[in-house]
Amino acid sequence: MADWIEVCEFDDIDEEDVVRFDAGDRTFAVYRDTDGGVWATDGLCTHEMVHLADGLVMDDTIECPKHNGRFNYQTGEALRAPVCVNLKTYPARIRDGIVEIEI
Repeated sequence: MADWIEVCEFDDIDEEDVVRFDAGDRTFAVYRDTDGGVWATDGLCTHEMVHLADGLVMDDTIECPKHNGRFNYQTGEALRAPVCVNLKTYPARIRDGIVEIEI
């Protein structure tokens, strides 16, 4: 059975932006694209464990704020060195104006 967790209101995330969400001892990054879609990944860069919510979102890419490594936040794919390990992604949805992720 799916374990969907409420993150925030959809309007709390600007277009082409990311927010940090902590659940227990885990941290996630939740993104909003320009088409109104929401996406979720692990919240820490796979290179040096820096919070991605402090990074820059460009189109479907998140850039880590420490060493400028990039990931596709929709697929988790590592796109630019120094990152070489993909991010884990999680299903995300909007229900009644609330962003939820499945973990």
